[in-house]
Amino acid sequence: MSKIRIGVVFGGRSGEHEVSVMSAKSIICALDPQKYEVVPIGLTKQGRWVLMQESLDLIRAGQLPSLALEQLDPEYSSQITLLPDPTKNKTLDVIFPVMHGTYGEDGTLQGLLELANIPYVGAGVASSAVSMDKGMMRTLFAAAKLPLLPWVTLSRYQWEQDPHQIVKEIQEKLGYPCFVKPANLGSSVGVSKANSGAELNKALCVAAEFDRRIIVEQAAHKPREIECSVLGNDNPMVSIAGEVIPGNDFYDYEDKYINENSKLCIPADITAKQLSIIQDLAIRAYQAVDCAGMARVDFFLDGHQQILLNEINTIPGFTRISMYPKLWEASGVPIHQLVDKLVEYAIERHQDRSRSRTTI
Repeated sequence: MSKIRIGVVFGGRSGEHEVSVMSAKSIICALDPQKYEVVPIGLTKQGRWVLMQESLDLIRAGQLPSLALEQLDPEYSSQITLLPDPTKNKTLDVIFPVMHGTYGEDGTLQGLLELANIPYVGAGVASSAVSMDKGMMRTLFAAAKLPLLPWVTLSRYQWEQDPHQIVKEIQEKLGYPCFVKPANLGSSVGVSKANSGAELNKALCVAAEFDRRIIVEQAAHKPREIECSVLGNDNPMVSIAGEVIPGNDFYDYEDKYINENSKLCIPADITAKQLSIIQDLAIRAYQAVDCAGMARVDFFLDGHQQILLNEINTIPGFTRISMYPKLWEASGVPIHQLVDKLVEYAIERHQDRSRSRTTI
């Protein structure tokens, strides 16, 4: 049988560019060369599409393609290399998007792939968009009657027009401590904890640098961070749960990817009943946003033993410290089998979409 020609798309114009590169390296190394012909496809931080076989070697060597790929021949920057390459008479059988955050996890890349009519791993356009925007995501979760912490959504425009009033309203509705987040980023980029009006003011300024929409969320009481992984399309499976024990005050970007002081406890030290509830909520959250392929669903278990849904990540990290593949490995699905299943689900979803009529 001929190999599946798979394009691994990474990088991009996002605050999570470097995390994307690390995830791409892990996925490419997990793809069986006997089954797949891997085509690495990079996007620079300036948004240029680049394609070269040497980029695979750069990723495996641990170098940052965001720097090396800038030196490519300019002819590549004018090509959208996800589409068939007429010079080689080859097409891609499936795309594995490994672009965390904006312009990759938010439905924009998925829309391009839909127009190109090519199978791709992960959630579709609408699911990606609403799951990326933490305000819209929470609105859908609330409609599905899933347990959430109180939150406020505001725009950068509202913040800049009357910062004093915004701070006052948030204090009255949520109190302290609270967390401030850009609505459309992940990996804890731009996230701050505020314990006072001055800290809230500073946190809102930071979040506004990264996105035009901002989320402010009430802090949970003595929370434990519990996560589980979901895999599949219409009949998804859920992994065992794991716990993140932050090394810092909370699980921020520095703690995740720089100092690596946090600990991952797999399985999480919770009761069988708590695990059952978390797994059920994870599936309900997955289905509430019509997710497909994969997602990591994050929870808080607070000091009162209340389970609260935090968020869903439709393109979870695949780095060596990432919870998504680690949870599946602990559940009996090693990473090489995991990527195989994700490719199968991508093709299955594409075939299902192709059944829909496009003419009247």
